[in-house]
Amino acid sequence: NSAELTRKTFGLKKGDSALLCMPMKYVAGKMMVVRALELGLDLKVVEPSSNPLKYMDEIIDFAAMVPFQLENSLNDLDQVKTLIVGGGQVSQQLIEKLQKISTQIFETYGMTETLTHVAIKPLNGPNISDLFRALDGIRFEKDDRGCLAIHASALNPVPIVTNDLVELIDENSFRWLGRFDNVINSGGIKIIPEVVEAKLLSIIPNNRFFINGESDESLGEKVVLVVEGNVIEISFDSLEKFEKPKEIYFISEFLETESGKIRRGETLKIIQY
Repeated sequence: NSAELTRKTFGLKKGDSALLCMPMKYVAGKMMVVRALELGLDLKVVEPSSNPLKYMDEIIDFAAMVPFQLENSLNDLDQVKTLIVGGGQVSQQLIEKLQKISTQIFETYGMTETLTHVAIKPLNGPNISDLFRALDGIRFEKDDRGCLAIHASALNPVPIVTNDLVELIDENSFRWLGRFDNVINSGGIKIIPEVVEAKLLSIIPNNRFFINGESDESLGEKVVLVVEGNVIEISFDSLEKFEKPKEIYFISEFLETESGKIRRGETLKIIQY
């Protein structure tokens, strides 16, 4: 089962301390309680907040956070031995900040259907990688759209087909590219926003931004760039011709979900009206 998979992956043992700092209404919060009960972990519960470690004064063996919490907990991470982060993509800027931190930090890949993570990616330390690797008993393939399909018989008897576009390295590892539902079809060329965003990270290091599609009479959809903050100069020299945004919008503040994810569609709607 999923708790056992976590135990094997991270070497957890009975009596280890675990931190619950996510809302119980999310699967990630519920899973922390399940792990604690099944594995005999000593569960510490704190109010979900942007920096859950702020008032902790003890060492935690295992914790799970969303990227927004991790970003705000950097100064207190020495209290945690192993940390998993999920529920949103971890930005390259945040990964760079993790390199001097001794806590073992892993980005996890999973969804509601698998109940837990099925792959992990080390974000710091000697094994740092940009590939997600399967946990024990999990294997991957791609469907005809280029999306990941997960075979995890212990968790789900039927293969779970996702909307995540991936570069499949082998049946145990993949590189995440983006979401199928975000793909922009511009003049017959398919553009993955997340791939373009990765190229722009070093060019727009201090502002949050995203690439989106907007309907266009001649192209069907055109690429647009939405940037949070004041107007800045941006060079698109590193982008392919078809990746270059046809419009740039600046907005003072993005709309977010509770866990700090950008609500792309809703943010774009504010600009368009």
